[in-house]
Amino acid sequence: MVFNPEYESMDVDARKKLQYARLKNLVEKLYADVAFYRKKMDAAGVKPGDIKSLGDIALLPFTTKDDLRETYPFGLLACPYPLIEEIHMSSGTTGIPVVDAYTKKDIEIWSEAMARTLAAGGCSRNDTVQNCYGYGLFTGGPGAHYGARLIGANVLPMSSGNTARQLMVMQHFGSTMLTCTPSYALYMAEEAEEAGIDLKTLPISKGCFGAEPWSENMRKEIESRYNMKAFDIYGLTEIIGPGVAFECETQDGLHINEDLFYPEIIDPATGTILPDGEKGELVFTTLTKEGTPLLRYRTRDVTFLRRELCTCGRTTVKMNRLFGRTDDMLIIRGVNVFPSQIEQALIEIEGTDPHYLIIVSRGPNHLDEVELQVEVKKEFFSDETRNLESLRTKIENVMKSKLQIGVKVKLVEPKTIERSMGKSKRVVDNRNI
Repeated sequence: MVFNPEYESMDVDARKKLQYARLKNLVEKLYADVAFYRKKMDAAGVKPGDIKSLGDIALLPFTTKDDLRETYPFGLLACPYPLIEEIHMSSGTTGIPVVDAYTKKDIEIWSEAMARTLAAGGCSRNDTVQNCYGYGLFTGGPGAHYGARLIGANVLPMSSGNTARQLMVMQHFGSTMLTCTPSYALYMAEEAEEAGIDLKTLPISKGCFGAEPWSENMRKEIESRYNMKAFDIYGLTEIIGPGVAFECETQDGLHINEDLFYPEIIDPATGTILPDGEKGELVFTTLTKEGTPLLRYRTRDVTFLRRELCTCGRTTVKMNRLFGRTDDMLIIRGVNVFPSQIEQALIEIEGTDPHYLIIVSRGPNHLDEVELQVEVKKEFFSDETRNLESLRTKIENVMKSKLQIGVKVKLVEPKTIERSMGKSKRVVDNRNI
């Protein structure tokens, strides 16, 4: 379902005119009201008057996560503080949070973006949405909540955790849509199986899953266990939260709400804008935000853009599902490896579950060593030892072919790898680098 045809199915040329008008207004506002951006633009030798077309966005400076941390908490505020009605944060490895401040209009825009997202996954006012994203300063829970409320659906604000209670509510209240991380959806399915609950007999028939990369293998597993249709969604706290991009019923790329968030793909090394179809780093400019608007924010996510007709009726650009990130990329013996590449390679191998852990260490010969722990389906693990050895060898050969490096594979029993109710931890890097 298209929630807002006026913008989602807008004529492409008309949308470009709207984007330019909003970009020009944003640049003028940032230069006038935010000292950080005025200084950045002056250093880049660009004034608001230099932006005479959408293509001139290339003249403008980038914003990075380090910029957000250095201006913590309110150095990027673009409106008077009393106009701020809500604040969300995501903390990083440095311990310095990234702050996103929302005005009343920002909350309305966020609600609209998430209503489009959930509607694309089939949500209507007749649905009961079990929202298992975390509530609080994390944007996942509130974002899905606002979107479902705008649609008019019934919302069960469960937050994450307490899985036994989640399953009880799913049974008793007739939840029809699930929102959470894909790894938590699988964890709930495993717990349901242990409790003797057949999820396929419940009304739940669709789900919107995000906040972490996931593969087609995980999608198939979720859809099979729940007898549902599982949709990928994308967002990040710095831009607005969830609701930046989403899959439609075709499940073939994520439509970007590009009337609200202007996307670019750049070469991460040079900052040069890349053409559609070429893989690079995803960059967003928030075209309508009032509280903490961002100019050319470098997400570190790696993908590419596709402009094509979609049978769903939307005319918005699509981003491909993420290949990984430029900042969690592993460099192993000089080879660039994304954890998501390993997950994609596991898709080809029958007998494995979509739970894995990559452990990187430095061996006695000072060379990088990689151990890949892979959960094996129950029926395979109880099989003869020689079949397990054959499976292990097969995985190692596939990894060597796909990644161009040798990986030591360790097969582990089901439920051996720690589960997460939020984002899954896929990598343990023990190298002192």
